[in-house]
Amino acid sequence: MTRKNACARVLPNRDSNLIPKSIAMKKLSHISNKGEVRMVDVTAKDITRRKARAMGKIKMNPAVLDLIEKGKVAKGNVLGAAKIAGIMAAKKTGELIPLCHPLELTGIDVDLKIDRKNSQIIIESEVRTAGRTGVEMEALTAVSVAALTIYDMCKAAGKEMIIGEIMLLEKSGGKSGTFTRKKSSGK
Repeated sequence: MTRKNACARVLPNRDSNLIPKSIAMKKLSHISNKGEVRMVDVTAKDITRRKARAMGKIKMNPAVLDLIEKGKVAKGNVLGAAKIAGIMAAKKTGELIPLCHPLELTGIDVDLKIDRKNSQIIIESEVRTAGRTGVEMEALTAVSVAALTIYDMCKAAGKEMIIGEIMLLEKSGGKSGTFTRKKSSGK
């Protein structure tokens, strides 16, 4: 199978507006030359310091946000539970996402900020390690599970919550170097 066909097999809509051809035609590291899914061998990679930061938001009815802020949610301390859940999720990423390597993480921070003006909670995570592969997925998983925990703890007060805008903010270390998301007016 040619490299082009392997990408087409994984990215069937490679000609859509969502995936630029320049990206769709690059060799994907988790796809073998036969077009099969594989876990990347990182044995020969150098051990470097790696860091990733991610963020996400959970929007909700102002009354639900007020309950969280006043500590009146029946299930308990929402922000505390979400923080712990995010940290635990980062540590379990290799078990949750099939092709992620299990990593020895050296630091995990999860920060939750109440944004009353937009009736939402902004979740940010930072994950660090010294290893052969990056921690982007761990940072994204921490944010995702923290948001899901908020939803779970508050759903009795309002199921209209919206989880979204989960994104990598920056990563450093490794062969691919540094990535920093450009600031937008939406953040």
